[in-house]
Amino acid sequence: MVGNRTTKSSLSPPLEEPILSKSSARSFRKLFKPFLFTVGFTGSTFGAAAIWQYESLKSRVQSYYDDLQIDWFEKHRPPKAGDVRKQVNQWWNSLTDGQRSVTGIIAANVLVFCLWRIPSMQRIMMKYFTSNPASKTLCLPMILSTFSHFSLFHMGANMYVLWSFSSSIVSLLGQEQFMAVYFSAGVISTFVSYVCKTASGRFGPSLGASGAIMSVLAAVCTKMPEAKLAIIFLPMFTFTAGSALKAIVALDTTGLILGWKFFDHAAHLGGALFGIWYIVYGHEMIWKNREPLVKVWHEMRTKSRGSGGNGPA
Repeated sequence: MVGNRTTKSSLSPPLEEPILSKSSARSFRKLFKPFLFTVGFTGSTFGAAAIWQYESLKSRVQSYYDDLQIDWFEKHRPPKAGDVRKQVNQWWNSLTDGQRSVTGIIAANVLVFCLWRIPSMQRIMMKYFTSNPASKTLCLPMILSTFSHFSLFHMGANMYVLWSFSSSIVSLLGQEQFMAVYFSAGVISTFVSYVCKTASGRFGPSLGASGAIMSVLAAVCTKMPEAKLAIIFLPMFTFTAGSALKAIVALDTTGLILGWKFFDHAAHLGGALFGIWYIVYGHEMIWKNREPLVKVWHEMRTKSRGSGGNGPA
């Protein structure tokens, strides 16, 4: 496994959105709505993931029985020459569950990166796809900025790290739980950035998936601290995952204290601490207590199916 340090860029795109005055922005009261958004979004994301897992399990069971009815020849016949769909399916099936899980995330990041290249979209991108506690728009950018990169190198580095750790994190958590952790980490890391910027008075737009990716990296390193990692350009130097996590947290803590501005160190720390917390405590507190919600959903599905079957023939 190859690791790399992730970044949440504070580089500013060409156009700037009008921001509030610093005296107004310094007030922590304006962070109340982002706080509620963070709590609500995180809860909704984990709830949706629990329901998604329930539906996936039902679908797999149904697919198993459906597959038994498929003609053996149709299922095992070799692909025809030039059958592009078959070849795409073979490529897709060759990916790990983790790689398939992050393909959509990577595609969304590439799409948003392309939107930054359209001059007429600059003002919209600045308003909704960068996060800044001094902005008038606070909540939507908390999640949208997680898919936003202005620099090709920034996006490439982040997506490489996400792809590298995808198999490990999905094997640990499963696809549904991973998605909940990833999206929640993006919002939580942005909220931590809001708090630190408001407290310090150092405002500016931030964008990038690094907060969410730091959570993934921290979760894997916490769960498998003895795993060997290496830097892509220096594969001869290896180090343990635990050591890498300590170094990254120390570096971002130093950057936050000293006020380094090139990276959003607060977002990095927020994502990393959430990833560590989730592996140590969060999985037990949140995911293992999803049964009541799933039971309610199951009863709703059962009643809906039952009422649908009681109608006239």
